[in-house]
Amino acid sequence: MRPKFCHIAGAGEPSSLPPQPIPGDLLIAADGGYAYLQAHGLTPDLVIGDFDSIGEVPHHPHLIRLNPIKDETDTLSAIRQGQSRGYTHFALYCGAGGRTEHTIANLQNLVMLAQSGQRGWLIGQNEVFTAIHNSSIRFAPGSAGYLSVFSMTTESAGVCERGLKYTLTDYTMTNDYPVGVSNEFTGCAAEISVRNGTLLVIYTMEAHEQ
Repeated sequence: MRPKFCHIAGAGEPSSLPPQPIPGDLLIAADGGYAYLQAHGLTPDLVIGDFDSIGEVPHHPHLIRLNPIKDETDTLSAIRQGQSRGYTHFALYCGAGGRTEHTIANLQNLVMLAQSGQRGWLIGQNEVFTAIHNSSIRFAPGSAGYLSVFSMTTESAGVCERGLKYTLTDYTMTNDYPVGVSNEFTGCAAEISVRNGTLLVIYTMEAHEQ
């Protein structure tokens, strides 16, 4: 049984796949993500933001208005709301593309979640971003397309890549040499693992995590 997810829609480039919440999940609109959810016929459980992207304050019974002068992005504030409600798995939509600084901020959000023992996924146009810390990620047989792995810590030790076109065994990956870019799935079950460090993993929509 899959864990309960906190789905968060932001104001960036529209994701190719909209959220598909099930009972028990939490759906949050972060600022302009409210318009994206409306366009897909989805009603958020919570709306949060300073509403500079959408240009107006939505009419919603559960709304948190943020001061535009703040240290956290609207998406990170939405993540905090999910965490305060006990959620540990987060799917972020409309958070890649558009303004580059917001994409980077969301990649840092993935790293923060991984290093907190949680998991996050950023759903882009044709790819998915996630991060793992001192752990592993597995892909089902039949996965296709490309996969890239980058160290988000100065060093990530004990990196293994199995079941892919190019493999690594007990490799020390650094954050200044992109050795893990543009690997390929082979149709076999695949696994990425790291003994000590944090990895950013990017894969195309034709791949499926187990």
